[in-house]
Amino acid sequence: MKKIYQDSTFYLVIFIIAYFIYVYPFEILNGFLFKEKFSRSSSLYLTLIIGALIILYFRTKITFYPIKIFIYEGMGIGFISFWIVNIALIISFLFDIEPQIIGYTSFFIIIILTIYSLINARYINIKNINLSSKKIKKNYKFIFISDIHLGSNSINHLKLILKKISNLDYDFLLIGGDLIDSSSFNLEKLSILNGINKPIYFVTGNHEYYISNYKEKISSLNKFNLNILNNTNSIFEEINIIGIDDNIDNNKKNNFVNNFLDNSKLNLLLIHKPSLWNNVKDRIDLMFSGHTHNGQIFPFNFFVRLQFKQKYGLYSSDKANLYVTSGAACWGPRMRLGTNNEIIYINLLNKN
Repeated sequence: MKKIYQDSTFYLVIFIIAYFIYVYPFEILNGFLFKEKFSRSSSLYLTLIIGALIILYFRTKITFYPIKIFIYEGMGIGFISFWIVNIALIISFLFDIEPQIIGYTSFFIIIILTIYSLINARYINIKNINLSSKKIKKNYKFIFISDIHLGSNSINHLKLILKKISNLDYDFLLIGGDLIDSSSFNLEKLSILNGINKPIYFVTGNHEYYISNYKEKISSLNKFNLNILNNTNSIFEEINIIGIDDNIDNNKKNNFVNNFLDNSKLNLLLIHKPSLWNNVKDRIDLMFSGHTHNGQIFPFNFFVRLQFKQKYGLYSSDKANLYVTSGAACWGPRMRLGTNNEIIYINLLNKN
């Protein structure tokens, strides 16, 4: 019964998304431009066809590239269009403006924002952060990246990341999950990581568990210079790095953190989602998370904030610091509006 309820809810949500993101914005835009909305039957058929394609893509892990582009980039364009046409509707109610003027203005704004978002998503910024602690006797430098989403993104995006960090001086590299998000991605392409002559520490994100044969594929990642921290820890000189899997509940995550604390060292927690912060901030020193993408496409940022109080940036308590990254790449639509891809370069200073 529970499975039937979950499947029914999933299908309902998909068809709601299919209408409001893929059909509704262009139905409204068509009304402005040609003073004629889609017929109810046309809207229904389009919604059913698009919804079926989305379900087919995600449930069968189909790899047909044109469908992938339509679903992902269409999602981004549709999301931008949804807000633009709704603002246009409000303007049309408040002001006596020719509908076609509103329609063409909306159309060009959608085009401009889409082009900007697609271009912006191709760039990766390096963000420098200075932190300090009394628990270390010398200074350390390390890099934190997350949410690369190989599969949605090609191996060329990872190559661009590695090219950027090759010019940085660092002691170790942290990868905070969602490295892979597609069953079709060839893991052997990760062999380029073997060229990094530094320790790399990796924890899983939610997307690693969506791919087929995920247990086998995750365990094979250690062939590519990745130290997989699956609910365990690793010591790097004065730093105790604790890594927690994403596919367990918060109570279990919290218990694993407790099991691996070492108060004689600086406790660094690497975990995909930032939702554990309030539970552990009195016991750890540093925490690094991703997952949120900072909303990726404005104004989705506001919805992310409803689920994650710490959605992006540096957060501090009396004893600890948390950094939530917007990710080094995009999920789904390769578009960024109001957010950026980033590599976090941390300079950890001795406070004594």
